[in-house]
Amino acid sequence: MGRRGPPPTPTEILKLHGSKLVNKRREQTEAKGPAGKPSCPTWLDKDAKKAWKQLVPMLEFMGVLTRIDANALARYCETWVRWRHAQEFLKQKGEVYPLKDESGKVKCLMPFPQVAIANSLAQQLLRLEQEFGLTPAARTRIVHLAPLPSRRAELQRSLRTTPSLHHLLGRLRLGRRTNELTCRGRCKDFMPR
Repeated sequence: MGRRGPPPTPTEILKLHGSKLVNKRREQTEAKGPAGKPSCPTWLDKDAKKAWKQLVPMLEFMGVLTRIDANALARYCETWVRWRHAQEFLKQKGEVYPLKDESGKVKCLMPFPQVAIANSLAQQLLRLEQEFGLTPAARTRIVHLAPLPSRRAELQRSLRTTPSLHHLLGRLRLGRRTNELTCRGRCKDFMPR
């Protein structure tokens, strides 16, 4: 049986909200990941490594990435590549194929297995995207402090060196007073292609 109810709010977020539950929580037992950027696993294929290299700087800039997230991020990158392959197949072949009887007449149209595969992978991706704050609704739930000024400059340099992220950097702005990440204009290209 799965877990019931919504996931518990992290203690750090409760502190920022001024909740009385902070005193009741056992802060010492709440797990925190080790700071730093995770290393890309060597076993990822070429396309998954490309997705990794595009995603890690953005997640690090958002302040949601730690070294312990490597396996979850690798799983996301592999799932994303599999989803892209299924989508490319459907783009080439369409979503259905004709099922013919013995005489060669079309009996009915059947969906390709890739339709179900793409749908299943899309659901898995959505769950992982919510964990990393990669959807607009998930980002509203993320509260973090702005990086230190030296760290901010390092992250901005890292984002500028990735050509596909350079256009995104021009639209993102980290608020100095409010400690929030905002987007000017339309930021529809958050996901690697």
